[in-house]
Amino acid sequence: MSHFTYRNGVLCAENLPLTEIAERFGTPTYVYSKAALLENYAAYADACKKHGRDEKTALVCYSVKSNSNLAVLNLLARQGSGFDIVSGGELLRVLAAGGDPRKVIFSGVGKSREEMRLALSHDILCFNVESLAELHRLNDVAGQEGKQAPVSLRVNPNVDPKTHPYISTGLKENKFGVAFEEALDIYRTAAGLPHIRVTGIDCHIGSQLLDDAPLLEALDKLIELIDTLSAEGIAIHHLDIGGGIGIVYDQDQPVAVGDYLGRLFARIDAWRAARHGNAPITVLFEPGRSIVGNAGVLITEVQYLKHGGAKNFAIVDAAMNDLMRPAMYEAWHGVQAVRQREGSASTYDVVGPVCESGDWLARARALNIAQGDLLAILSAGAYGMTMSSNYNTRGRAAEVIVDGAEMHLVRPRELPEQLFAQEKLLA
Repeated sequence: MSHFTYRNGVLCAENLPLTEIAERFGTPTYVYSKAALLENYAAYADACKKHGRDEKTALVCYSVKSNSNLAVLNLLARQGSGFDIVSGGELLRVLAAGGDPRKVIFSGVGKSREEMRLALSHDILCFNVESLAELHRLNDVAGQEGKQAPVSLRVNPNVDPKTHPYISTGLKENKFGVAFEEALDIYRTAAGLPHIRVTGIDCHIGSQLLDDAPLLEALDKLIELIDTLSAEGIAIHHLDIGGGIGIVYDQDQPVAVGDYLGRLFARIDAWRAARHGNAPITVLFEPGRSIVGNAGVLITEVQYLKHGGAKNFAIVDAAMNDLMRPAMYEAWHGVQAVRQREGSASTYDVVGPVCESGDWLARARALNIAQGDLLAILSAGAYGMTMSSNYNTRGRAAEVIVDGAEMHLVRPRELPEQLFAQEKLLA
């Protein structure tokens, strides 16, 4: 997290002390670095260019579910990013942020008729279809709208991504995609439907992948299927390898984006030269965490220090409703004091005020802190705010983007009164 460093003993986002953000907007607050966002996106875009790809032969489709703030989406849209969505609401966010619907791919296992109509009305790039039933529904809806729906099948290659089971999506027991063994027959069905236009093939095997070997294994299986389809006269125009590249949370050592893309493009180029006369195929990516994860922190204030016989607790004003990942996945996030103190540290569990024993953000951390100090929960840019809730009638945190020495409030803190403003009493 090179854009979050200490200066004169105070943790800063780019050139701005986090203490100033807390003073102005309170806590808990999510803070994102604009420079980090753009740098992480550029890792993908620059690697594509380095290996001879342009807008027509490679497209980075940012995974909106990882962080859907409009300002984040707008920054990426201005860089030329496409978007991977999983709901109609996310499509509306992309449009509100100035994103190009013709660069949108629609994933997800449960697309409703209304969501399909919305996406068709905006001429999105592609539907990533995840079941035979969905394919028939989409054909029906497209016919009602007088359109042909562009589709790829999300193929489940049964490759073990070697990640947390809750974020593994490419094995037979996962709910996502169609089985590799069934994909050929479903493609044959799709090719014969009047309101479906087969355009691509897709897979996404999981998240927080540290090694690209499972991704390259999945690529080989997609290549095999594309060649089989080609022999039957079913042309595949794009190959969507999904996302999943991990970030550093603790001692993780994820593969560098540029190295992974270099190996992937080399394999694709060799295949196209050997089997398809060097005819190009467009390659799509769906990164999320690797773009925003280490571009953000959650700042929170210590409310109380509670010293017990078995454990010490630092009770802070952020909670599991603000950052769900530790409670849901037992995920590890770094924790740092915003203002460094001299002296020895004590070991604390960092916990929130929500009325659940599972409301914790970090366990057994050595911290030299006092009541009223600020803490920064690191690597919180992805699956933080987007997974937050209003449990215990707690308003969701504010969101701020830092650009150099300037701070921009891009989402104000929710007020308790706003949370029940739409509710009605019985007469």
